[in-house]
Amino acid sequence: MKQNELVIAIDGPAASGKSTTAKLVASRLGYTYIDTGAMYRAVTLVALGAGIDPSDQKGVEEVASHLSISFRRADDGSLRTFVDDEDVSIAIRDPDVTASVSMVSSWSGVREAMFKLQREMSRKGGVVMDGRDIGTVVFPDADLKIFMVADIATRAKRRKNDLVELGTKQSVERVAQDLERRDQFDSNRGVSPLRKAADAVEIDTSGLSIEEQVERVLEMVKKSQRVEGSRS
Repeated sequence: MKQNELVIAIDGPAASGKSTTAKLVASRLGYTYIDTGAMYRAVTLVALGAGIDPSDQKGVEEVASHLSISFRRADDGSLRTFVDDEDVSIAIRDPDVTASVSMVSSWSGVREAMFKLQREMSRKGGVVMDGRDIGTVVFPDADLKIFMVADIATRAKRRKNDLVELGTKQSVERVAQDLERRDQFDSNRGVSPLRKAADAVEIDTSGLSIEEQVERVLEMVKKSQRVEGSRS
């Protein structure tokens, strides 16, 4: 990789701000953004479309092992998610996918298939990845690890706004319940549970704007680049 091009891992629970921040940080740095959450959603979407129950571990793992997932920039600069040559960026945000993605992403074969793709995408460095186990499992040797958190009220409001933009209306109370249920599941699953890496820097985004979140991460990147530069 080029000098001082880092592998940056941003983990945290749903709606903590990690995905939006990761996308903007990657854009500012000229890095590649890898949306790991979208990858698991893509597996879920294809499995549901094939009539496979999310609890069918073998069936879901078979789907994951054959998927070709990629990210491409649209003309407007937005990052689009593709399965083969089909743009699934909107479809993977469907509430049915959201309701099933935690189960799908808990299967070891699914995670191994996605780990392989993620590592292939990141082998040259200069990447920002967000998820729940990037700094603990996928890239335990990442140059910079960040763990984002936020209170449940803030997270529910953010997720509700995201859903409205996609044309789905849900009460903030319902969204909060869904988030808490997912937190419980993700933190206690047997494979790659949601955990803060011992060497990750925690950022509470509850009272921060997106721009403030991005600036905090960029400051950490500068410090990490200086450290890496001094070692080279």
